Amino acid sequence: MLVIGLTGGIGSGKSTVANLFAEIAVTVIDADVIARELVEPGMPALVAIEDEFGPNILDDDGRLDRQHLRQIIFSNPVARRRLEAILHPLIRAEMNNRLTTVTGPYCIVVIPLLFEVGQTDMMDRILVVDCPEQLQIERIKTRDNMPEEQIRAIIRSQATRDERLDQADDIIVNDSGQDRLKQRVVELHRKYLELAANQ
Repeated sequence: MLVIGLTGGIGSGKSTVANLFAEIAVTVIDADVIARELVEPGMPALVAIEDEFGPNILDDDGRLDRQHLRQIIFSNPVARRRLEAILHPLIRAEMNNRLTTVTGPYCIVVIPLLFEVGQTDMMDRILVVDCPEQLQIERIKTRDNMPEEQIRAIIRSQATRDERLDQADDIIVNDSGQDRLKQRVVELHRKYLELAANQ
């Protein structure tokens, strides 16, 4: 089975591209989805995060206050590394577990921080979703109602656009609408099926 690592900067359209692959029956394993599942109330990872960052990290319902946590980790690199030390091994283990159940010729593994966390070793190919930085900023402002300064801090904490593009085997430029995006996904689907058949 061919394992395709899908990545890109915040607001580039990774989830949209992943959903388009899922619509054509490709298995998608998403690190962000796994991360959300791992921090549900009662899960050991949430207990570890509360122990590390204190009870204020939870909202009134005992759930992770993501906005509060985001403010902490993007203003404090040490805090971000402490959070990553808790979550990343658990996410990686669960991704590996899910990979063993895939029955198709290839699958898409969505890891937003693929280069930053050093998980390229899991991948046969790397697919980068790319768009201009200003478009990223506008999308996140619209989607999350986040201040531009915070968006730029997140962008600075990630691999640069050039670093991602330099390491990409395949690129989807997401700056010209849904129809072009679907067309590119279909093109890559055919390519990946052919590569998987020739493995």
